[in-house]
Amino acid sequence: MSGDFGIEDLPERPDNAISIRDSFMIDTDAVAPAFACRTVHVPPLDPAYRFDPGTTMAILSAFADNRRLIVQGRHGTGKSTHIEQVAARLNWPLIRVNLDSHISRIDLIGKDAIVLRDGRQVTEYREGILPWAYQRPVALAFDEYDAGRPDVMFVIQRVLEAEGRLTILDQNKVLRPHASFRLFATANTIGLGDASGLYHGTQQLNQAQLDRWNIVARLDYLDEQEEADVVLSKAPWMATDEGRKLVMQMVRTAEQTRTGFEAGDVSTLMSPRTVISWAENYRLFCDLDYAFETTFLNRCDETERSIVAEYYQRATGRTLDLAARSPWRRVERRAEAHGGDFEPQKQAVRRPPLDAREQESASHDRD
Repeated sequence: MSGDFGIEDLPERPDNAISIRDSFMIDTDAVAPAFACRTVHVPPLDPAYRFDPGTTMAILSAFADNRRLIVQGRHGTGKSTHIEQVAARLNWPLIRVNLDSHISRIDLIGKDAIVLRDGRQVTEYREGILPWAYQRPVALAFDEYDAGRPDVMFVIQRVLEAEGRLTILDQNKVLRPHASFRLFATANTIGLGDASGLYHGTQQLNQAQLDRWNIVARLDYLDEQEEADVVLSKAPWMATDEGRKLVMQMVRTAEQTRTGFEAGDVSTLMSPRTVISWAENYRLFCDLDYAFETTFLNRCDETERSIVAEYYQRATGRTLDLAARSPWRRVERRAEAHGGDFEPQKQAVRRPPLDAREQESASHDRD
């Protein structure tokens, strides 16, 4: 049920229960609390999403028992998406806030604003996203939690306790949390700073604040076959025998960069998001080498490109020409027979073969 159903129309507590086995493909007989009605603030559902069992159970526990949860992991592991897709299946409204350096205390708490009322300018208090969500059946997720400003982080510290109170000094108010308010965060580091150099702008976090997070879940990259399945779910045009072979080679190339990063041989690694972009760019350019260069190689350090090219050769059996510019060549203009204008020769662009669904769609279009 959806439509014009709003957050204010939801019951105070979840009024439904769903099977974890059926909804998340995890081997357990447990059920998870959910809302029966879907509102506009519930994230879109991705039916092809693949859940990590441990992280999923941690997120479900946070929803069920009102636990404060932070998910830590490297870029592209799907930290925020994991929380989103769990909320989507629970019909739980979710608001994501990116804690960049421009998010200030007044953005979270609220501020006085001058508004027109009955033709006159008056000062009116506008509450921020934190008190708004705090009083509603909403899950609030802070992305890039380790990049937040210190003054902002201390505002969040007030609501990290499940039965905590949020004091609005400007309004002399003390707010109590809604029974279905939930708080999540995602971070690339675990609050101890970044020694790898990958996550510029992250901060060391106050350990007293980290201690208030009830559950700290770690999400790592998937194993080879599961990552290939994720890529295929996002790039269905690769779901052919040849396409699956190429996707496996892409995933193995990514694994080579991660192994090299752990060994200190390279300073950049490929995430699953990078592999999906590689598959999408291959569809655009119809050239595996050029798609790899434009997706990943061109953002590697000059001194490390030969090492990355070696990883590519090991995984795909293809040799990258680091001196090549592109797979296309400039064409010369030719004169028309009667000596008039010049026009360039046109070349057809070859696309990868259509998958079954695209073929069916194309046949319907012709009909």
